[in-house]
Amino acid sequence: MPFRILVVEDDANAAEFVTKGLRQDGYTVEAVGTGPDALHMATAEHFDAIILDRNLPGLDGLSVLRALRGAQKDTPIIILSALAHADERVNGLKAGADDYLGKPFSFSELQLRLDNLLRRRGGKAAETSLSCAELSMDLLTRRVTRDGKVIDLLQREFQILEQLLRHKDRVITRTALLEQVWDYRFDPHTSLIDTHMSRLRKKLDDGFDRPLLHTVRGVGYRLSETP
Repeated sequence: MPFRILVVEDDANAAEFVTKGLRQDGYTVEAVGTGPDALHMATAEHFDAIILDRNLPGLDGLSVLRALRGAQKDTPIIILSALAHADERVNGLKAGADDYLGKPFSFSELQLRLDNLLRRRGGKAAETSLSCAELSMDLLTRRVTRDGKVIDLLQREFQILEQLLRHKDRVITRTALLEQVWDYRFDPHTSLIDTHMSRLRKKLDDGFDRPLLHTVRGVGYRLSETP
């Protein structure tokens, strides 16, 4: 079963950014935007970890945190806040937070802190690397190599490859790629994918005896060491 994470963030863009990233990492994620909703969800349901903003409508993050700890809820909690001064971090940790990350933040750092927190609690953290044959991707450093050779990818190329690796040996449709990488929902026959896949195939397979990226005509693409 994947870990369940509760994201408490009143900024819709920030909530979507964190939620989408965690879901791509394999977590099950619920998101709420107010203090009372966070307190209700965290006490009524089981979560493996909570990512908690401090400035929340209805009830601030530290009050939510104190209420949960007062109710003997020991769910691991990472505070994610623009209030990042040393005194503020100390206040958050004293209130019962397990970690404190200031905004603006790097998602890879949030990911690493969450993984470490879950690991310390005895769980198996979400995967931080993906591979297919001699091709490997480090999700934290965003480094891609094939047989030791570093492959430089643009952002969209990295996102496409990540989806292909997560669906290794299975066909991923053009429509799915458009939705997951571009968040588009329109004609899957657009040349947008063809252009990016052509560049990605050249970077991944040129100079190697065995191609890994395969086109499934009329359907989509598959990353596999077998034809």
